Amino acid sequence: MSDPIIVVDNVHKSYLMGKEAVPALRGVSLEILRGEFVCLMGPSGSGKTTLLNVVGGLDEPSRGHLIVDGQNLVSLSENELARLRLEKMGFIFQNYNLLANFTALENVEAPMVLANVGRKERQERANRLLDRVGLGDRTHHYPSELSGGQQQRVAIARALANNPPILIGDEMTGDLDSETGFAIMRLIAELNKEGMTIVFVTHDPRMAEFAGRVVELQDGKLLNGATP
Repeated sequence: MSDPIIVVDNVHKSYLMGKEAVPALRGVSLEILRGEFVCLMGPSGSGKTTLLNVVGGLDEPSRGHLIVDGQNLVSLSENELARLRLEKMGFIFQNYNLLANFTALENVEAPMVLANVGRKERQERANRLLDRVGLGDRTHHYPSELSGGQQQRVAIARALANNPPILIGDEMTGDLDSETGFAIMRLIAELNKEGMTIVFVTHDPRMAEFAGRVVELQDGKLLNGATP
């Protein structure tokens, strides 16, 4: 059996609403193995996006521990967290989060600039990735010139720019029509078959069927799927 690449250990997360602490996660423990394809599901307010953000190092747990590829995120500085996200994780969001004034090619290059990849290498890699997601003929188009599905493909290519072992997706197909959504999920499934660990949130049970394991949350607690 593969080793865990993500270990969530008794994680709590609360947010201050005025003077009151509102719990979003209540003692969540979860293991995700290297190469797994895991879907987080649950009703609105169940804590699934909070858990995804904690796993991705975008949000800090109130208490508990989180190990990602051997590193305890709780003990890392902001700079160390940023470096870990840059090298170990690719992020795909529902609203794409592309830079409006950058072409598709430049959007994919952006994470490589931060990783100090040389210009020639990053342009070659960005072109290869855009070819991979079916946008080899759209490299010099701006986001406003692309459909929603095309923008999401650019976002996938960008997430793969630094060859991270983990891909994190938050409602990746939420703004897309069904046909485009299925095409995006088939592409994600291909990446998983090549060994990438996938963790994503969706509200759509049809998209959840692509995953190898579904983890359900309710009221900040896991209902099932804590271990493989």
